Amino acid sequence: MGSAVGRLAGKVAIITGASTGTGPVMAKLFVQEGARVLLAARREELVLQAARNSGPGAVGMRADVTREEDVSAMVERAIREFGQVDILLNNAAAPGVDKYIWEQTLENWNATIAIDLTAAMLCTREVLKRSMLERKSGSIVNFSSTAGWNGIPRKSHYCSAKAALRAFTKTVALEVGPLGIRCNCLVPGGIDTELWRNYGRRMAGEQGIDYETWRAKSLQAVPLRTISQPEDIANLALFLASDESRTITGQSINCDAGAVMVG
Repeated sequence: MGSAVGRLAGKVAIITGASTGTGPVMAKLFVQEGARVLLAARREELVLQAARNSGPGAVGMRADVTREEDVSAMVERAIREFGQVDILLNNAAAPGVDKYIWEQTLENWNATIAIDLTAAMLCTREVLKRSMLERKSGSIVNFSSTAGWNGIPRKSHYCSAKAALRAFTKTVALEVGPLGIRCNCLVPGGIDTELWRNYGRRMAGEQGIDYETWRAKSLQAVPLRTISQPEDIANLALFLASDESRTITGQSINCDAGAVMVG
């Protein structure tokens, strides 16, 4: 069990996309703050390891959140293990394959929409139906990307999905708000993970420069001249999941060192 006096004491969370990147970092923090956590991801070995690393009060399972039956089994498992679901972090995502729009394939488009948008709908639907609506409480956090604000060349599939998540968040917030349930959207910019570093190395190669030069160049326009660590994202997710943000709903909140300023 996690800490009895943490900010999430007595809460149960489901975190999707929890095998690598920010997922395991969020899971560990949530357990430290008193939550019991179900980590779900497609790569079973990695997600089970992430659950073990999170400490007592965490369980891992394989789930492909683009499949209705997997989402159903995931929510069922959380309720069987822990009795309820208080928090859902729709963190699962995939970048798809970079293609100009005139090269775009239906397969690439649909596969990206399925995991980056439709999966959030499926997971949200199931936790609401099976736990949150009846108990009239809960916090849902969707994970967008600053790519969904201004767009990025060759990422029409990804940017479209991530922008749509913000509209989805508002609609859910309007529907469930009268029942005491909140829904917000966390919008990271670059996160210093292996995925981002691989993207940077690829971009550097295309531009004929080394990775460090590309990194410095990409941060020139960022006010804080830095990039978020997974812990920065986890801290914001913790705030949005906890009762500390009890009157915040329907919002899309950037965590990107000031790279994109909206409003």
